[in-house]
Amino acid sequence: MKLIIQIPCHNEAQTLATTLADLPRTLPGIERIETLVVDDGSTDDTVAIAHACGVDHVVRLTGRQGLARAFMAGLDACVKLGADLIVNTDGDHQYQGSEVAPLIAPIVAGKADMVVGARMGAGTADWRPTKRLLQKLGSWVVRQAAGTDLPDATSGFRAFNREAALSLVVVSDFTYTLETIIQAGSKNLRLAHLPVATNPETRPSRLFSRTSQYVLRSAATIIRIYAMYQPLRLFVTLGLLLAGAGLAVGLRFMWFYVTTGGGGHVQSLILAAVLSIVGFQVIMMGLVADLIAGNRRISEDVLYRVKQLELGLAVPVARARLVGPQTAPVAPPREG
Repeated sequence: MKLIIQIPCHNEAQTLATTLADLPRTLPGIERIETLVVDDGSTDDTVAIAHACGVDHVVRLTGRQGLARAFMAGLDACVKLGADLIVNTDGDHQYQGSEVAPLIAPIVAGKADMVVGARMGAGTADWRPTKRLLQKLGSWVVRQAAGTDLPDATSGFRAFNREAALSLVVVSDFTYTLETIIQAGSKNLRLAHLPVATNPETRPSRLFSRTSQYVLRSAATIIRIYAMYQPLRLFVTLGLLLAGAGLAVGLRFMWFYVTTGGGGHVQSLILAAVLSIVGFQVIMMGLVADLIAGNRRISEDVLYRVKQLELGLAVPVARARLVGPQTAPVAPPREG
């Protein structure tokens, strides 16, 4: 069984060597462990340090494309390099290398397809109150949207088996953490989580400059992904709320009409009509969106099969430039 540990990086020259040195070289039940660095348009010595530290593979993106695209480029490269297991970790040494073994254990045992490391250890003690609140709030929202019980939806420390890696398609250019959980829940992948120890923060997050920016972008990501995978539920719920509000306002008008003749309350009648019409239109939008979602599922199934064909035909890594020891076309994955 082959494990590849991928590390998306953008200007991680200060911490990458420490991160790589902390990763395990051997693990029980794993025949081979390789490392892969995804360089997301770094302008420092990230790539040079990766080569100096003996990284097996480096994927270089053309310019900075964002964490989500860097993550997907790494995932794509890993499966084409024959990985049976993939672990994603951060280049800032937030996660401890000793946690890789327990993280992959549920997958090795055949009990999970995707495992998320929940940050609950001593390393979270120095988190700002706003970050702790957002982590809990974001995780709760994702649990409602995905139907999972994951306590830390924003953790980037994750393990995937080959099938999960082939199934996931991230469309967001902001972050992959929320989207992959909602998507995995909708695809009925077996999700698991376990508490992991973390190291103290080495730098502020580069995903956002302000807390409000993170909240808005995360909320937009959750709504968009939920609308993609649960459109009927979302639009019907919203439509019923609007129609219900219209009914309440209409009943209010009827009350005044019966008791006082309705004089001076024509605005309530107009508002009730508008809310009812908009609510009905939103429900119709949900039906159309559900039909579109069905076509999207077919497209994702086609993409999954195309990926399998690419692996069988030994198609080289695309959409990014692979540099390092392996620059030849990737051999087909081992069977078994």
